[in-house]
Amino acid sequence: MKTVRYTGWLLALLLVVLGCAREEVAEQKEAPRITRAIAVLHPTEGSQVSGVVTFTRVENGVQVVADVKGLSPGKHGFHIHEFGDCSDLQAKSAGGHFNPTNMPHGAPDAEQHHIGDLGNLVADENGEAHLERVYSFLTLEGPNSIIGRAVIVHHGEDDFTTQPTGGAGARAACGVIGIAKP
Repeated sequence: MKTVRYTGWLLALLLVVLGCAREEVAEQKEAPRITRAIAVLHPTEGSQVSGVVTFTRVENGVQVVADVKGLSPGKHGFHIHEFGDCSDLQAKSAGGHFNPTNMPHGAPDAEQHHIGDLGNLVADENGEAHLERVYSFLTLEGPNSIIGRAVIVHHGEDDFTTQPTGGAGARAACGVIGIAKP
């Protein structure tokens, strides 16, 4: 008789646990999609470059809005790097360009390029750059997501041909891409 009672309790407990696990899976499936991300750029050692870059999901991809100051006038390489780690004084801890598809470096409009190749920012005579552009190849979710990676602004211009970096020179600023409030 005791065995039947224990078996009944065990069966009831098992049903409760399975029911909770199903609710947890349902909650995971209903998680909201990531629609917005942000990176706050901090200068590397010896640099004065800083700024904010936002990433917003739009119909054709991800809209990137960058406002950067402290640059020398002219063009500056602008890339997403593979690791969200800006701890090194020169931001080398961010690794190389984000390139999960194993493509050669190139301009963002080229047939082949890294997912992290965003082109150049152009700074005015005051050292300020503003960019608004939609990149069809960027995503905020999935295996090629840019969330948790780093945005790097370089001291020099990206020539779009030098492999694998574009010859843009040292890193001037670094920011980790994090999920932002919609």
